[in-house]
Amino acid sequence: MPKVIGLTGGIASGKSTVSELLTAHGFKVVDADVAARQAVAKGTKGLEQVKAVFGEAAIDKDGNMDRAYVGDVIFNHPEKRLELNEIVHPIVHDIMQQEKEDYLKQGFNVIMDIPLLFENELQDTVDEVWLVYTSESIQIERLMERNDLSMEDAKARVYSQISIDKKRRMADHEIDNRDTKLELKQNLEQLLVEEGYIDNDTDTEEVE
Repeated sequence: MPKVIGLTGGIASGKSTVSELLTAHGFKVVDADVAARQAVAKGTKGLEQVKAVFGEAAIDKDGNMDRAYVGDVIFNHPEKRLELNEIVHPIVHDIMQQEKEDYLKQGFNVIMDIPLLFENELQDTVDEVWLVYTSESIQIERLMERNDLSMEDAKARVYSQISIDKKRRMADHEIDNRDTKLELKQNLEQLLVEEGYIDNDTDTEEVE
């Protein structure tokens, strides 16, 4: 019986890398971020609704959603975040449900890649939750480097989510990503062996 696994983490925890590795192991990934982009793609009803709420400035010169503008608005005005969620979430839900059902019918184990799984209380929609874990200090450091942010801005983004340590207590399994990409790969493969998704003799690098 195929399983539906919720994959989550904190911002800059390395979840995208884990998704790629799971794809290489034959899992099918349904990505909430991809679905969210589809929900407000050029010419969609979703984008029209965004324009109605956020104004003309929310649309760039090419007719796409100006993500930087909308992101800045919702970061500084929580009530606008709620309005955006009311537009996007139902559309994203429908897109992801359809993808998930299609993959399950084909017999694949499905990864629901949902960054805000706990924040949006979606843990009961999956069979189990896997968390990509790293420390808050590493999140802040990676975010500063990746997005060219000040420490203050990076901290604000990290602290806007449920803390990674609280998520750690809520998840069924964790995948440690506090070190190198190689160690992340080995930690993930160890979990896949323990859970019976791959054999112990899978071609992995030896660990001392």
